[in-house]
Amino acid sequence: MLSPEDFAAVAAQLGREPRSVIDVAHRCSCGQPDVLKTAPRLDDGTPFPTLYYMTCPKATGAIGTLEANGVMKDLADALAADPELTADYEKAHEIYLQEREAIEHVTEIAGISAGGMPTRVKCLHVLIGHSLAAGPGVNPLGDRALAMLKDWGQTGPCGGDDLAGSSD
Repeated sequence: MLSPEDFAAVAAQLGREPRSVIDVAHRCSCGQPDVLKTAPRLDDGTPFPTLYYMTCPKATGAIGTLEANGVMKDLADALAADPELTADYEKAHEIYLQEREAIEHVTEIAGISAGGMPTRVKCLHVLIGHSLAAGPGVNPLGDRALAMLKDWGQTGPCGGDDLAGSSD
């Protein structure tokens, strides 16, 4: 569950109250939540495959810029060309499914992870959220995309400089 302070911070980030949150999965360097762990079935009964949900508008904006700049295609091309990367991405998919299944089995989304795993690249927000929550080395494509971003927490919560660029 979210503390009252985290709930207020996330509500401000999203512009609405967060739904079916289990916990904060990651905090940015400014100390605010930037990834939430969300229930596999929302309180209203809707299946929700996105276990790790990005909330920080600075992070989501920067990730959207990566998507607009063709990074998903670049990562998909790398996935198609590299059998080792493909195997590691499949492992990330399996880990994601195990983590979600440990919370609750939801028949409608059984075997379905998120972000395009295990065969394609559909959403960098999900892949980066998984990388942040799980730590480096779990989701190779999330790790690669994350390395393309500057630290969004350097300017404080929900303020904003351009974030796309190197992670130096």
